Amino acid sequence: MIRPQKGKIISHPARWWSLEEDGKIRCELCPRLCRIGEGQAGFCTIRQNHGGKLVSLGYGRPTGFGVDPIEKKPLFHFYPGTQILSFGTVGCNLGCQFCQNWDMSKAKTENHRAIEVTPEKVVGLALQELCPGIAYTYNDPVIFGEFVVDVSKCAHEKNIKNVMVTAGYIEPKAREEVFHYIDAANVDLKSFSEEFYFKLTLSHLKPVLDTLEWLHRETEVWIEITTLLIPGRNDSDDEIRREAEWILKHVGDAVPLHLTAFHPAYRMTDIPRTPADTLLRARALARKAGLKFVYVGNILDTEGSTTYCPSCQEVLIERNWHTISEFRLIEDRCPACGLKVPGRFDAAGIPRKG
Repeated sequence: MIRPQKGKIISHPARWWSLEEDGKIRCELCPRLCRIGEGQAGFCTIRQNHGGKLVSLGYGRPTGFGVDPIEKKPLFHFYPGTQILSFGTVGCNLGCQFCQNWDMSKAKTENHRAIEVTPEKVVGLALQELCPGIAYTYNDPVIFGEFVVDVSKCAHEKNIKNVMVTAGYIEPKAREEVFHYIDAANVDLKSFSEEFYFKLTLSHLKPVLDTLEWLHRETEVWIEITTLLIPGRNDSDDEIRREAEWILKHVGDAVPLHLTAFHPAYRMTDIPRTPADTLLRARALARKAGLKFVYVGNILDTEGSTTYCPSCQEVLIERNWHTISEFRLIEDRCPACGLKVPGRFDAAGIPRKG
């Protein structure tokens, strides 16, 4: 596996920007629409104005690679049982006070060890590690969208799937290009409260909801949603019901929803870890609202991480943490009643070269 090292920081021409009359650049990748002066960076820290042109310091500079179970992303209905090559960069376009990966997302390029790789090298590494997919993850891949586009295009040419783990905070102008070769996305819906988004993530809720609706209505991308439940912040019965009802109406009852446990991190170390009972209560509320596939995460709970047939309640995929202990689907159908289960299951558990 390639290891990170410090070296000269290389910039790459960025997309999705315009030059304003006062000489500042407006980045048009995400809803922040940062106005960036000469020598300065946008909120994400890796998109900078160099000589009146926007460059990306994240292009081809991952902080490292890992091989993870696809279930860790988490994706439960997208080629379950397979391994996926995962990487991210430094920086982020959100300011989450509870960030679980803050050592990467809050780091700056010049202070962090990185690897210099081409899209072809990333795809070659996936083939070498027998990974049928590549995940753009750890920090938000939206901010290194140019690299996502180039790697994902190269990956598709080798029959390798592409997965984005993202907060979905992206401008409509950019998202068609960034998601063009993406096969699946886990979208982090951090709360169903604008106040939460504004105060605790320094962003807004509506652009995330717009991205989810667009993915569902306009693309073939397989979607799963994750909400990290933080005690006293976004775990009330009312908010969970409203989120589930919105998902049901705008994205559908078949989208898997992952309700995961918070642990004290970054600037919210005074908040206790989410109790298991909170996750189980939230799961029951979301299922009662009409969602068919609701899972709990960051706790060990076999029932809450098992896929059941929504028609006959037969166990289809039993999981123990991120490991599948029983896989009973016949292709994509319930072995008991024959119901077609939504997802991508045709290569479950079988690594393949491109």
